[in-house]
Amino acid sequence: MADRSVRYPQELRERAVRLVAECRPDHDSEWDAMRSVAQKLGIGTTETVRKWVRRAEVDAGARPGVTSEESAELRRLRAENRELRRANEILKAAAAFPNERNDHAPAGAAAGGHGPPSSHHRSRAA
Repeated sequence: MADRSVRYPQELRERAVRLVAECRPDHDSEWDAMRSVAQKLGIGTTETVRKWVRRAEVDAGARPGVTSEESAELRRLRAENRELRRANEILKAAAAFPNERNDHAPAGAAAGGHGPPSSHHRSRAA
């Protein structure tokens, strides 16, 4: 599936958020202010501007939620955790490999061919 998202420059996002705050008193609702800014700046949808405004409010501490910085840290830690789990699985497999080889070898082969006596060789004990 093709990525339909359009990446807007950070400067444009910040400008849109500022403009919404500045022109809010001139409109009947915050949504109307967001719609006006979206149209003026050529942003695809009003919803895009709304998300930017909400994200800016969370980042500023004016609205509850996970900040952009915290979200980025969570993504980084999750990626690191995935990588460590992969490395751990590789190490487990590598550590098990010699044991698997010895498990399939004939009896005593792992000890240099000097395994326990078989039933064919009876000891001549006195």
